[in-house]
Amino acid sequence: MSKITNIGYDAKRIVSNATGLGSYARTLLLSLSEERERNFFLYAPSEGRKELYNQITKKNNIVFRHPKHGNTLSKWIWRERTVVNDLLRDNIGLFHGLSGQLPCGIRQSGIKSVVTIHDLIFMRHPEWYSFFDVQIYKKKFYRSVREADKIIAISECTKRDILSLSDTEEEKIEVIYQSYNPVFTDRISEEEKQRIKKKYSLPERFILNVGTVERRKNVLLAVKALCELKNEHLVIVGRHTEYAQEVKRFIKENNLSDRVHLLGGVLFEELKVLYSLAEVFVYPSVYEGFGIPVIEAIANSLPVIACTGSCLEEAGGGDSLYVNPDDTRAMREALKVFLYDKEKRASAVAESLKYIKKFENNDVASKHLRLYDSLYGN
Repeated sequence: MSKITNIGYDAKRIVSNATGLGSYARTLLLSLSEERERNFFLYAPSEGRKELYNQITKKNNIVFRHPKHGNTLSKWIWRERTVVNDLLRDNIGLFHGLSGQLPCGIRQSGIKSVVTIHDLIFMRHPEWYSFFDVQIYKKKFYRSVREADKIIAISECTKRDILSLSDTEEEKIEVIYQSYNPVFTDRISEEEKQRIKKKYSLPERFILNVGTVERRKNVLLAVKALCELKNEHLVIVGRHTEYAQEVKRFIKENNLSDRVHLLGGVLFEELKVLYSLAEVFVYPSVYEGFGIPVIEAIANSLPVIACTGSCLEEAGGGDSLYVNPDDTRAMREALKVFLYDKEKRASAVAESLKYIKKFENNDVASKHLRLYDSLYGN
């Protein structure tokens, strides 16, 4: 099997998204770059956010490429189409669309391509998106799976969705799970824990939720469950959408303002401290492509409660607890188990830590490299 040396990536999310797709791409590239005999070219419309850009630029075998012209339209055209000319100039053997998109003409250029599909939520639940966004996302999805030589699905759930919502052949799809950033396993000093507790006025004991405060993430289920857990606190970390107003109204109407803490603007390096301070992690999302916060929580020795209906059982394994996304009583009872049953909690954490070894960086990176090389020269 030939070994591909110059690999290109769609890097827009790497420099623009602090969480989600951006976190997935940065974690993967940092791990891949340990392969010193290969060169990784990142094609981004701009340098994006400096703190994200700087996480990647320290590696000698990672090279950024940007378009020559700077207006919004030309950047869009470059990412959609003309970036292929830059790939040919850089002698790229394979291009990987990390966020569900490939440029037009990639197959015609002769460059092998891989696309990662994270989820098809916009097709499973179009009610959560605008009509025009759904049409744009669908068009990009169908074009990319048609153009790609190989498709990576980040979960078996996403693979099932690709097969049921398109005419893609099963042989074209490979499931490779996401990895989690190893910083979430770093030891944290007691001084740093106390600093973060003071900064955000955190209680001694709390349940943690991490993720955008949007309807799909369904954090109101956890808030409702708190009503009959009289002395417990819930800390919610994430960007707010209109749905946050509904959550805030429920909190106010049910006198939970002193026990539900909504945190915004949390820095990446602070997030791992919040995981280390929490007692239980709750992730009541209705639908996910994977659910990386579940893995991050387990890596920090937290027991996890999530919801059924998508892929979260794949992320959390058999020792986390799962409830129906509409069942407040079941969520409350699950929280009681991990808050008050020390033996059950300890057992769940120990077994879950064994389970998430399958998501460690080196294993995930090697699977990607084997996939790349299998296409090279074919």
